[in-house]
Amino acid sequence: MAFGRGSKMDGRRSSPSSSLCTTTTVVVFVALCLVGAWMMTSSTIFPLEITSNKKAAVKEQPARVNYGASEEAAAASGNSAEGVDRFGDTDNNDNAVPEEPNNTVPSEEEKFSENTMEKPVESSEEKAPPKEKEESKDTFDDANGKTEQSSAKEDGDSESGSGQSDGSKNGDDEGKSEEKKDDEQSDGERKDDQEEKAEGSGSKDTTDQPQIEETVDESGEKGQGAKSNEVFPDGAQSELLKESNTENGSFKTQDAESKNEKESQAASNSSDDETTYNWKLCNNNAGTDYIPCLDNEKAIKKLRTTKHYEHRERHCPVEPPTCVVPLPEGYKRPVEWPTSRDKVWYSNVPHTKLAEYKGHQNWVKVSGDHLLFPGGGTQFKNGALHYIDTIQQALPDIAWGKRSRVILDVGCGVASFGGYMFERDVLTMSFAPKDEHEAQVQFALERGIPAISAVMGTKRLPYPSRVFDVIHCARCRVPWHIEGGMLLLELNRLLRPGGYFVWSATPVYQKLPEDVEIWNAMSSLTKAMCWKMVNKTKDKLNQVGMAIYQKPMDNSCYEKRPENSPPLCKETDDADAAWNVPLQACMHKLPAGQSVRGSKWPETWPQRLEKTPYWIDDSHVGVYGKPGNEDFEADYAHWKRVVSKSYVNGMGIDWSKVRNVMDMRAVYGGFAAALRDQKVWVMNIVPTDSADTLPIIYERGLFGMYHDWCESFSTYPRTYDLLHADHLFSKLKKRCKLLPVFAEVDRILRPEGKLIVRDNAETINELQGMVKSLQWEVRMTYTKGNEGLLCVQKSMWRPKEIEASM
Repeated sequence: MAFGRGSKMDGRRSSPSSSLCTTTTVVVFVALCLVGAWMMTSSTIFPLEITSNKKAAVKEQPARVNYGASEEAAAASGNSAEGVDRFGDTDNNDNAVPEEPNNTVPSEEEKFSENTMEKPVESSEEKAPPKEKEESKDTFDDANGKTEQSSAKEDGDSESGSGQSDGSKNGDDEGKSEEKKDDEQSDGERKDDQEEKAEGSGSKDTTDQPQIEETVDESGEKGQGAKSNEVFPDGAQSELLKESNTENGSFKTQDAESKNEKESQAASNSSDDETTYNWKLCNNNAGTDYIPCLDNEKAIKKLRTTKHYEHRERHCPVEPPTCVVPLPEGYKRPVEWPTSRDKVWYSNVPHTKLAEYKGHQNWVKVSGDHLLFPGGGTQFKNGALHYIDTIQQALPDIAWGKRSRVILDVGCGVASFGGYMFERDVLTMSFAPKDEHEAQVQFALERGIPAISAVMGTKRLPYPSRVFDVIHCARCRVPWHIEGGMLLLELNRLLRPGGYFVWSATPVYQKLPEDVEIWNAMSSLTKAMCWKMVNKTKDKLNQVGMAIYQKPMDNSCYEKRPENSPPLCKETDDADAAWNVPLQACMHKLPAGQSVRGSKWPETWPQRLEKTPYWIDDSHVGVYGKPGNEDFEADYAHWKRVVSKSYVNGMGIDWSKVRNVMDMRAVYGGFAAALRDQKVWVMNIVPTDSADTLPIIYERGLFGMYHDWCESFSTYPRTYDLLHADHLFSKLKKRCKLLPVFAEVDRILRPEGKLIVRDNAETINELQGMVKSLQWEVRMTYTKGNEGLLCVQKSMWRPKEIEASM
């Protein structure tokens, strides 16, 4: 009724009043529309008010340390400063200090900056990180994970960050003003705000998506090295946010979503593969002593001749084995050094033939549960130390442990000579073939004495030229004088100019017709080689004699020889080429010039350990791109810091139980040099596809050899207490499969031995899957950005399912 009455009343009213009302209504409606349009167009000015339920797909991982059960107590007991120092060198820049392990309470400022990556961390833990960082991976091309970044890239990043619209800048300013109101905003709100920013930084134009991801990674890594502990430092992060927010805001592109999903599926499939390793025990005639490249029966049977010990040389399988070697029955933790020099567990090396054959010469004896090593040998029945001192008395200039530091022992037997040389501060590289002298090299390694299985056959030994101070042969059964002296000429290649060859054999002191014939032939050969016999003496106690020869320091003698026999090698013959290179009966010319390696004798020990070799100067470019001398010094400083702060004090390793150590990818030998105060020896391996720095290692008074890790190493199973691999595995993946390489690691590492790996995060994750499949203990993992550190301990026993596979 009221409505009808109102209508009638309106009909009686004047027309101007009705028109005014209509006009007012239209004006109000238009005003509301304008306000609404203004609010919609200006919403991007308030980024902190926008929330998103999506998780940022940032693939960069923050620094984190995970300890195994055995490490938690040690980690918790240290103060915060110690925690920073321990892992200070796992970052790719030596000056950057990684984040504190997650056992301390961060400050409010730290909480705020860390929240920028809190959500992405959850995402990265749910999915294995995809392989999107190949370009940035190249910046860690050196052994220590160090590189110098180009300033051009940093300039490019700053330019792209500054070229933003005014609207974006206003938005950032208003966002910052709201962030200052800490008392009005909870931690959860801050997290959402930062997550929104991270979401925006992960997206850009569809055509530029791969390049933007690359830029993000590079900027993040530069920030780490520059000044901050955070994964994305404040400055670099703000540049990234400005660069991406004006493009796609918080919205992803279809390219990005599809690409991420495909990478996630690929990573998931890879992760599934890691959990399905099907390990089996190796099944061959060598049993617990299996050396794949020396026990390849199929290849050995095809040899046309064994005249030059071809059957004792390396013949690697076409497909490297992926099986695991069984343990001897009753295997025990090895006896610790120095007790191990004199006795080892019989059950660990259950061989008695050598004791029966050489027991009267005091090589080895069986006594209950132990094998005893009285320290004798064929030429030193009354002990190696007396024999060593006899050499010193015969030639005082040999100066054990001063002038003579690194020596080669040919046909070493059980290596008692090298074992007792440690008392004279001398490192001995001992080798002998895997032959009828059953397990002689295995005995040596079980005792804690360096040795490898090798033979003087048809190929060069895996060492560079002119590196050994002394070469020793005590009844080593090598026919030096035959075939133009080819085998003795190989020793000439290895012997340092001015170095000594000590020959203790029956032709030196016996007068049997055969001995006399050999002596005369050796005398003629050594004279033609310009070797000078500096002494010939007899050990009255052991009733043996020895002859000591010295190699010349220059070419003057070679030029005066009446005959070119043995001939000089061709100028094109590289004396340092040693991997699978056939022997030749020729001599290489000696170095000429004061700045050429081999023209001078090294500094006396131990000064030579730390001094840059005289032939390495600022005219040479080092492995890490710096001038050679600076490169060398930086490498040594780096490893001293890593070893002291992390390896010795930060990983819970009982170094009293560590004796045999291998650096699987040595560069300048800095890792080995840093372990000098430990009672260990280090086999430095320079991979065949790496820079040839092995001569530098020898110049320092250390030793090592060349090797290709796509093949098996020439040692017995269970012979090393600790293996160290610095950026080795990621490089190997480009040439060969990683699984056989890890199977080789398992073969040569002793039960309860340690493996320390420094490599990119992707490789660390892959290795962790293999490690866990064999039920090894993960002692510690550490990752920051794309770099990681892994320390694991091999289990004492095989998993039951593997033992049942035989």
